[in-house]
Amino acid sequence: MRKRVAAGVGFAALLFLLVQLGALALVPTFYEQGYQTVEDPSDPTNSLVYIGAILVATALMLAAFKFDLDWIVRGFVVLAAASVAWYVFSVLLPPLAAVGASVALAALLVVHPEWYVIDAAGVVMGAGAAGLFGISFGLLPALLLLSVLAVYDAISVYGTEHMLDLAEGVMDLNLPVVLVVPTTLSYSLADARSEAIEGEADSDDSEDAIDDGEAATDDDEDANVAGDDGARSDLEEDGNATVADDAETAASDEEDDVRDAFFIGLGDAVIPTVLIASAAFFLPSSLTPSLGVPGLPALTLPALTAMIGTFAGLFALLWMVLKGRAHAGLPLLNGGAILGYLLGALASGVPLLTALGL
Repeated sequence: MRKRVAAGVGFAALLFLLVQLGALALVPTFYEQGYQTVEDPSDPTNSLVYIGAILVATALMLAAFKFDLDWIVRGFVVLAAASVAWYVFSVLLPPLAAVGASVALAALLVVHPEWYVIDAAGVVMGAGAAGLFGISFGLLPALLLLSVLAVYDAISVYGTEHMLDLAEGVMDLNLPVVLVVPTTLSYSLADARSEAIEGEADSDDSEDAIDDGEAATDDDEDANVAGDDGARSDLEEDGNATVADDAETAASDEEDDVRDAFFIGLGDAVIPTVLIASAAFFLPSSLTPSLGVPGLPALTLPALTAMIGTFAGLFALLWMVLKGRAHAGLPLLNGGAILGYLLGALASGVPLLTALGL
């Protein structure tokens, strides 16, 4: 059981690391290619516009799920995956090959949505989106974005709980809106989905059987009440055997309690990485020189400490989630990223006001 949990936590950390390293690797090239999406990256209203877009998109997706228009959400996500993937592939491949790779990725999501396809697409999308936002959101807008979204995530999970409804809806689509973290190599997302559908069908059949038997139960009410004492006596006589059985099966039950997979929203990986990319791009190079890591010229000490802070938040989040309850991810992840970034910036000799983008 511990090995499965450790493997799942390690794989989740690997997915986050790939998103972060991918974004850092893409930042210089994205800027050179002119992919910056705003005219003034230091304008904090950029964050407010993006947050407003998130609220509108969330409302539209919830409405689509309510009215059984899942195909609209599926089409939108697949199109978004292809679009963001094109940005990534366009800096790595010739133009025609980039288009072909983006289309192939979208096609795989439709025809073979297994967990490894979804995770691969999620890493590509996450790195591309974080890189694009990282060069488009200056330090103050990035910090504002992470702070507001952390509060919103907490409210939507623990308060209104509409984020739980949204997560339930998107998980049924088998698309890279979430990262799938299996705890066993034999896990199949398609098989899990089929079993869930069969379970729902069996539940419906059971409910029908209960409804059909209600009349007979009412007619035999006196007999059932009379038989309760006998049933209770049998349970008391078999109590020791039941305890023994429980003891013998405790280990196997504990193993069964480990989920075959757990899910993390792609946004939980992308949003804190926006600050990592922004810190690497916007802090003065005279104060925060590159650490000289091959292939990662944008990696600086504040970016590195922001990564470390994100992982601290991730491990705390997974510790809470593995106890069996859904939790808001961004308060821990964004909080860790912000704290780590500020510590790294101050350690580099960056004035606090400069670090805050003021």
